[in-house]
Order: sequence, then structure tokens, then C-alpha cells
Amino acid sequence: DNQKKLIVLPFKLSRTFYKEEIHKMPKNKGKGGKNRRRGKNENEEKRELIFKEDGQEYAQVMRMLGNGRLEAFCFDGTKRLCHIRGKMRKKVWVACGDIILVGLRDYQDSKADVILKYNPDEARNLKAYKEIPDSAKINEGAVNEDDDAAEDECAFTFDEI
Repeated sequence: DNQKKLIVLPFKLSRTFYKEEIHKMPKNKGKGGKNRRRGKNENEEKRELIFKEDGQEYAQVMRMLGNGRLEAFCFDGTKRLCHIRGKMRKKVWVACGDIILVGLRDYQDSKADVILKYNPDEARNLKAYKEIPDSAKINEGAVNEDDDAAEDECAFTFDEI
């Protein structure tokens, strides 16, 4: 009897020791982290329409350059290199074709700072109030001034089979 207990006892100890050694990653309950921030959108409620003041201008994003910078066509007729302010970075996503409000620099006319991004409804209201010209396209993807030229120049020829 005594020998049997000695044989069974180490087997049980080794088995429990083996179970303690294996650690599983805890299940994600979804209370925090990236998923929580991505799911909620607090800025969805209606906000008051903000008009431009002195030293500001409306613009449309032409292309994204990376590193918090973009190229925008201001509605006063100039292209400017714009910098997305730190408060907007990673919170408000700016894409090509968006209508934005930029703050002009006194010392550099070719550069500006993005102050605000208008959602499509606000951009349509600005168009209705004649703040931005009727030629501005809202809800368009990439803004390209020579769309017709790009369509005419095709590198491939399609022959009938």
C-alpha cells in the first residue's frame, strides 16, 4: 500500500505542476484599448456651423502628403501646403476631397494650418450660404484639376480579338 501511494503521488504532483506551467492569454472583454476608441464617435451630434474669420480661408484637400501634411486648394485661388494641427491628428481623419478651414500664416503665404474639417452636410450648407463657390465638389474622392486629360492619355490600346 505504502509503495503504491509513492508511485501515484509523484504522478499527481507532476500533472498539477504541468498545468500551472501553461498560461493562456486572457480573453479580450472589449472594455478598453483600441477597439473602444475606434467604435465610439462622440462628434456625431450636430454642431454649430463655423464661418471663416480674418486670416482664415476655406480650402479643399487635393492630396495627402503624409507626416500630418496635405496639399489643399484654397478658394482664394492658391494652392497651399497645409499642416494638420496636433489636436486633430489621429482624432479627425482628413481625406482627399474634404472641405477644410485653414489658418493663413502672416509670414508664409504658401503654407497654412488646418483648423477644422467640415463634414459633407456642413460643406453643403457653406455652399448654400455662398461661402464656398458652386464649382467646389463635395463628396468627391481625389480632386484632380485635369481629369479629362488623364482619361485621354491611356498607355494601353485595346484591340478586338
